[in-house]
Amino acid sequence: METIREFSARVGQSLGKSDWLLIDQARVDAFGDVTEDHQFIHVDPTRAKADSPFGGTIAHGFLTLSLLSHLGHQIFPEIAGREITINYGLNKVRFLHPVPVGARIRLEIRLLSVVEKQPGRHMCSFESTVEIEGIKTPALVAEQLVLYVMSPAG
Repeated sequence: METIREFSARVGQSLGKSDWLLIDQARVDAFGDVTEDHQFIHVDPTRAKADSPFGGTIAHGFLTLSLLSHLGHQIFPEIAGREITINYGLNKVRFLHPVPVGARIRLEIRLLSVVEKQPGRHMCSFESTVEIEGIKTPALVAEQLVLYVMSPAG
């Protein structure tokens, strides 16, 4: 466990990479159901193979983006005195390469900044890059904002 000051000293450094996660058709279909996005390039393997430039179904870009929280839990360090972590939003997101169904992805996070906005409230900015196994171009790169709320004793 590190202090917020020790964490701040890591600005510019990679915090690490997550484990690989398989993006299977069941996950893509479930996301399509929840978001009501049933475009054939995501949910119809037969038609996507025949009629899309991808040679098969691909994950929704927003599915890949939504997995930042899950994959990030494997990477973010424990910070002494942190009571709450709040997803504050995104400054920038770029979808650079489609994620083929059946591919595995992982997340790498680099700490960009830590700014104390109010006493005990630290706004952290991260460069989050989702890699696709075997593909050089990342699936996405996003600048994530996370607010760390520290305990009064932290």
